[in-house]
Amino acid sequence: MADRELDLTEAQEAIKSKYPPINKKYEYLDHTADVQLHSWGDSLEEAFEQVAMAMFGYMTDTETVEPIDTMEVESEGDDLESLLFHFLDDWLFKFSADLFFVPREVKVLHIDRMHYRIRSIGWGEEFRLSKHPQGTEVKAITYSAMQIHEEMDKPHIFVIIDI
Repeated sequence: MADRELDLTEAQEAIKSKYPPINKKYEYLDHTADVQLHSWGDSLEEAFEQVAMAMFGYMTDTETVEPIDTMEVESEGDDLESLLFHFLDDWLFKFSADLFFVPREVKVLHIDRMHYRIRSIGWGEEFRLSKHPQGTEVKAITYSAMQIHEEMDKPHIFVIIDI
């Protein structure tokens, strides 16, 4: 299940065609009752950005999202794994409990590796079923089998989300 294709309306296809395609550096891996996100990038920041977009990409086709509004998210943790958990959880909160904000793109502005803090910004809009295709609801982020690999030139992240 490397990529998820959602059925799009003509209006959604029209929005998608207005913008350049998103460079996706993530995939979905099968997992018993949940789904495992696997992202990568040329830096840890990019791998974090991509795992956030993988999460949102599971909920809708992010290429149908217009970059109308911005949302800033700051998160902190006790180590790199808890920082990743809180980063994704804070972005999920912006969608599910706060403003139904769905980003077209997330950019990590800074990762403070000494104090385990992260600053990020997203460009997107309010999720509306009339405009965006409905994927699968993400209920929660989990620590289960969470992995951050930085040994290689290209960092990789694995996160299981509860759907």
